[in-house]
Amino acid sequence: MSLNVIRTSLEGVLVLEPKVFGDTRGFFFESFNARKFAEATGVDRPFVQDNHSRSSCGVLRGLHYQICQAQGKLVRVTEGEVFDVAVDVRRSSPTFGKWTSALLSAENKRQMWVPEGFAHGFVVVSATAEVQYKTTDYWYPEHERSIRWNDPTLAIDWPNVGKLLLADKDRNAPLLEAAEVFA
Repeated sequence: MSLNVIRTSLEGVLVLEPKVFGDTRGFFFESFNARKFAEATGVDRPFVQDNHSRSSCGVLRGLHYQICQAQGKLVRVTEGEVFDVAVDVRRSSPTFGKWTSALLSAENKRQMWVPEGFAHGFVVVSATAEVQYKTTDYWYPEHERSIRWNDPTLAIDWPNVGKLLLADKDRNAPLLEAAEVFA
């Protein structure tokens, strides 16, 4: 797993580009190798759960995080394309309330590492998209929190994909100023 690591404007959030080997038969790449991931990123965390979602164009999922049992997420797209976002929700951080984004797609094979202490979300910009991500802790519904995707203080520059499709929990999530966040 040879990785090109791209640092983002938020300390700890990384975009990863794997080395892809292609020929007339198709392609091959290691989507994850714990040793090589740790060597390339400096992140050495166990992953305990894999999640997989399929969504249609305009589905926006997020901005989600767990206040206890915080989860780091390694996110990739295996079909289609998404605009992927990480928001710093650590009140003591100099980048609290700031966000960064990347286009992740089946074609570019990029991944985003979203560490603990960040909210995560995405919007599907292709006809459909399948998103897979590894987490460093299990999902605990009692610890799940959300921040409203269109919070004006965050001012996330979401791409225009027409009508957005949101779950009620995302549509009605609190603004950052009222959300329970990390110290």
